[in-house]
Amino acid sequence: MFSAFGGSISYALTYYILKSLIYLLKKSKMKNMKKANKIFYLVVLLFLAVLVYADEPVRIYNRGDGTFTVPIGKIYNYTDIMVKRVVDGDTLLLESGERVRLIGIDTPEIHESDKLYRDSQKTKVVTSAIKKLGKRAYEFTKKLAEGKRVSLEFDLEKHDRYKRLLAYVFLKEDGTFLNAEIVKQGYASLLTIPPNVKYQDVFLKLYQEARANKRGLWGEEK
Repeated sequence: MFSAFGGSISYALTYYILKSLIYLLKKSKMKNMKKANKIFYLVVLLFLAVLVYADEPVRIYNRGDGTFTVPIGKIYNYTDIMVKRVVDGDTLLLESGERVRLIGIDTPEIHESDKLYRDSQKTKVVTSAIKKLGKRAYEFTKKLAEGKRVSLEFDLEKHDRYKRLLAYVFLKEDGTFLNAEIVKQGYASLLTIPPNVKYQDVFLKLYQEARANKRGLWGEEK
């Protein structure tokens, strides 16, 4: 898990940092002037980068293993962030460039992958049919979320092995719980992976109702 704390970088502090670095460069007895010039230009670039993001909070992330990271660049607010693109029925691409895997649900695959063939063997459904269903789930999620601002809620594990964010997603415009709505309308099966099980009972009830009422993809079941 990650923890964070922050504050604001002031322009005055930035100025004094730059001034101090230049002073140290002048005082250093470096024989190689090319090397000195490279360092100077690097400092200037650092200064410009800080100016660009001076109004952004500084976050220091504790990885829990004794190491810390300080991300460089714009800090995004996960309680109000835009979905740049829907990748497939259960995966989103945020404006930050990060991918989000919706917790607790699983939609049919639309891309060639090992999982597509595993699902085909497991369900005895040909891959072309699975991809067709996956396209329908993708279109549903796209209509709901693409280009929309959302709020992310995390569970105990924040990332999966592919470094994707694991989240419950809520639309800012009306509070729609995206994970739940996809299941409710019959476009996803359940995928419960501990310890992220906060809404598993909610998803199970919606899943059972969707199948019983043959909503969405379940309407094509024989």
